[in-house]
Parts: sequence; C-alpha cells; structure tokens
Amino acid sequence: MEIRQLLIEEMQDQYHAEKQLVKALPKMVRAAANAELSQAFASHLEETRGHVLRLEKAFAMLGVKPKGKPCAAMKGLIEEATETLAEKMPASLQDSAIICAAQKTEHYEIAGYGTICAWASALGLNDVADLLRVTLAEEKAADKKLSDVADGLLADAMKGQAHSNPMQKTRTAGRAG
Repeated sequence: MEIRQLLIEEMQDQYHAEKQLVKALPKMVRAAANAELSQAFASHLEETRGHVLRLEKAFAMLGVKPKGKPCAAMKGLIEEATETLAEKMPASLQDSAIICAAQKTEHYEIAGYGTICAWASALGLNDVADLLRVTLAEEKAADKKLSDVADGLLADAMKGQAHSNPMQKTRTAGRAG
C-alpha cells in the first residue's frame, strides 16, 4: 500500500464519520439544556454538513468517487454519547457529560484531519491539503467552543456538590493539565 491509498482510505473513514455525525448532532441539539450549548451543537451541525461537502470536493480533486469506509470508532463514540443522553442527572451536569462525549468525537476528527492534511501535503496535493485544513480548523474551533461552554456549566454543576467534598479540585471536560 502507498501513502495515496492511505490518504483515500482515511478520507473515506472521515467521510463516514461525518455522515454519522450529521445524523447524531440533532439529538445533541435537542438534549442540551443550556441554550449556548444547544446553539453550539446546531452551529456545528451546519459545519459538519459542510465537512461532508468538502470531503466530496477533495475526493473529486483526487479523481475518486466519494464513499465511506465504515468508521467503527465514530460509531462507538456516538453510542457512548447516546448512553450519556439516557442517564438521569441534573441538567448542568448532564450538559457537562454531553460536552465530554462531544469532545471525544472532536478529538477523533482532529486526529484524522491532521493526518490526512499531512499526507496530502507530503504528496504535493496542496489544494487538497488546504481544503482539508479548513475543516481541521473548524473542528479545533468547535472543540474550543465546547471547552468554553463547559467552563460555565461545570461551575454550575459543582455548586451542589461543594459541601460534599470541599477539598476536591475541578477540571473542565476537555481541559488537560
């Protein structure tokens, strides 16, 4: 196998992942109690539809018919998110858990797009790489937006738990270190 084939296969994986997200994100929009979070999901749904179209354009630039390669990783991440939606907890804590699930998908996408951008560049396919970098930037921006929303939600969620363990340090979903 050559790097061009790896590029195409990873694009197919991303394509299938994006199509799964187009179906899953409306559930996240409806499930979010926080209006800012619901709007962030709605906005990212529109971006995700654009990601599908951008991948289709990248396939065309490579002379390849757009098709998905089943993405088991995204399927699993969406199943985890669905389980989170079914759990009963206070709204701010539920929204924080939803953000955690959503950021897992964002990080998966960021890793995939980062790789295919690098492979396209290595092959001298700069137009393809530039096109895919737009999506990569949008995925990173969505992840940041989720972190920003999570900061406020976690503070709200912790208010009711402050008396149970006052020495507990908090971390926001998606914030490392």
